[in-house]
Amino acid sequence: MTEKLFYQDSHQKEFQAAVTACRPAEGKDGLYEVELDRTAFFPEGGGQYADTGRLGGVRVLDVQEKEERILHMTDGALLPGTTVQGSIDWDERFMKMQQHTGEHIVSGLVHAAFGYHNVGFHLGSEDCTMDFNGEITAEKLTEIEMEANRAVWKNLPVKTLYPSKEELDGMEYRSKIEIQGQVRIIEIPGYDCCACCAPHVERTGEIGLIKLTNVQRYKGGVRVTMLCGVRALRDYAVKQSQAKEVSALLCAKENETAEAVRRLKEENNALKYALGEKEKQLIRQKARLIPAGPDPVCVFARDLEGESMRLFMNLVLEEGHRLCAVFHENEAGNAGDAKTYRYVIGSRSLDVRTLTREFNGEFSGRGGGKPEMTQGTAVGKEEEIRTWILKKAGECS
Repeated sequence: MTEKLFYQDSHQKEFQAAVTACRPAEGKDGLYEVELDRTAFFPEGGGQYADTGRLGGVRVLDVQEKEERILHMTDGALLPGTTVQGSIDWDERFMKMQQHTGEHIVSGLVHAAFGYHNVGFHLGSEDCTMDFNGEITAEKLTEIEMEANRAVWKNLPVKTLYPSKEELDGMEYRSKIEIQGQVRIIEIPGYDCCACCAPHVERTGEIGLIKLTNVQRYKGGVRVTMLCGVRALRDYAVKQSQAKEVSALLCAKENETAEAVRRLKEENNALKYALGEKEKQLIRQKARLIPAGPDPVCVFARDLEGESMRLFMNLVLEEGHRLCAVFHENEAGNAGDAKTYRYVIGSRSLDVRTLTREFNGEFSGRGGGKPEMTQGTAVGKEEEIRTWILKKAGECS
């Protein structure tokens, strides 16, 4: 069994150890599994991913524990029997300890306030999430966040306990799974008592800051996203930079950008409405240029798309035309080449679905609709499409 230095001192960054085994990693070219007599590298477990760092002259990329053996995945071989210097990526380890201890405080507070259990914890590469088996409102979560930071400010000791079976039977503690053998307890006095296999900070003050950034419904409960310590500071730096930039663009104070955006949105909506009304006027004028009568109409227009195509079609049909087909170039091609068009075909007297099915078959089209209107896309040359539409519409009369 490998001696677990990370349990003796969670802040140990470097150590010396003897290589007890080294073999090529199965199915992973160029990688090796190294075993040591002692290690400060924490293997993946308890929702926390493994430490990385160096052993001798090779990189440690991953660490796993299998059947009480700790396997260090390295990018080079080490000679069994030799002594090597190990060093963990400390900034990464400390960041993970900040998140994990912060999670214990928050989970303990949630359990005390609501009786909910933390049924899922994941410490990811950007944030960490906690899944609770009950609903928590954003307002209540704000209260939890404040109380969690009070625990940080108190700079409480983070205690590691190895109770006997008799002592454990008399303790109240959180645990996600049934644990066989010696149970390791992490206690934060007044806030949490939980079985855990991961290294933690020595005092809550090392967490620095706990920020709950999101809450969403998840599997009958909620998923809470959290940032602690250095991650929270980096997030604040990004948000501050963004706030300054938005503030400058809006000519508003940083703490008043929401109101400035609200005004900008109202102005934008008013402009969009005014532009829409003017567009309708232009469409009506464009429709008036087509002489009234029963003849079918086929129009190709780059300035008509979406709702404008349908409005134009209806205005033309109001003048007595038996059919109107409007095409908008969706994908440009060379002159004379086939192009992709979006189409709308309508009629007040014909069931255009039959014509549309034939049209789709002729021009690699996709689409459909109701008897009075269909829409979709097709590929072809403008003149060939126009000739086909007018010919078929004439036959339908």
